[in-house]
Amino acid sequence: MSVRVQAWGIIAGVLADTDPAGAAVRQQLSNSLDENPGVPERALLEYLLETRRSDANTVETLETAREMRLTPPTLPPRFAEQLDAIRSISRISALLENQMLMTAFQPIYGLEGKTVVGAEALSRFVSDDGAAAELWFAEAAAVGLGANLEFSALGSAAAAARDLPENLYVSLNISPTSCMDPRLPELFDHIELPIHRVVLEMTEDIAEEEYLQFISAINPLREQGLRIAVDDTHTGAGALSRMIHLRPDFLKVGRNVIGDVDKDGLQRALAACLVDFTDQIGTTLVAEGIETVGELKVLTELGISAGQGYLLGRPSVRPQDWANWNTRLDMDGLERHLAGPAGPAESHGRHGKKPS
Repeated sequence: MSVRVQAWGIIAGVLADTDPAGAAVRQQLSNSLDENPGVPERALLEYLLETRRSDANTVETLETAREMRLTPPTLPPRFAEQLDAIRSISRISALLENQMLMTAFQPIYGLEGKTVVGAEALSRFVSDDGAAAELWFAEAAAVGLGANLEFSALGSAAAAARDLPENLYVSLNISPTSCMDPRLPELFDHIELPIHRVVLEMTEDIAEEEYLQFISAINPLREQGLRIAVDDTHTGAGALSRMIHLRPDFLKVGRNVIGDVDKDGLQRALAACLVDFTDQIGTTLVAEGIETVGELKVLTELGISAGQGYLLGRPSVRPQDWANWNTRLDMDGLERHLAGPAGPAESHGRHGKKPS
């Protein structure tokens, strides 16, 4: 449903109310509608701004009203949810229209050769509130614009990837639902990034009821050279069984598997089991969130193929940083560097997973 249709719905509901106590409210809204003919969303927002000014002279602009998400007490409560949706749609639509997002890349190292083999694209949003990427994607999904934002982020990442060394693969975060969107194959017809360099990294588990549809949508692209990655968020028997059938090109494991793997025997045993499992199904195992040299050494000894994390390289939006990723990882230099003050711990999320 469009912003305009939702605005008309709220306005109609308010004006149809017959409670005498709300007569002044209805008159104010009617006046705002007269001043903004044919633009109900602006009429509604300006009405909200005016009523807030009357109650407390604290809001100076329409933009401030939107950002603060203020709902005047005079607005009937039953419309608050719709109003929130309008504000979110307006905010996400402005972001998409003005392309207010950037792409950071984080290096992915081959652990045996200690050289960069790929890079994960992480979205960075240009906004005053500094909201994390996962919050933007969650807000967009809540108002039906999730796929639009995902494809905008994919386009931004593909364009930025032109400045990456050509020998690196590029991991792009995407939801399984968007993999079934007809815009995905069209994307590869319009970007310069060759499909054989692209890895689509699933940001969520593939819903069981959508699994066959997902396979049907993604297999033609895999036949053209596309690769896919899944994470270890869901490692139950059902998920592992589907993984055997899916045969992803990459399985990414995080801190829940690799954290303190150099100190905890059970963690080490779990990681070893996953190495054996992925070897059996022909999948490359990637360790995310490597924070210490001890973890890196043990993961390498276990035979984990690739890794990323703050220890190996932070996300960066600067092409000059990406150009330096062809150098071999200096283990001795890492240990000397880490002998000084401890750096910040790594945080995890999706899309913008590792804030720089």
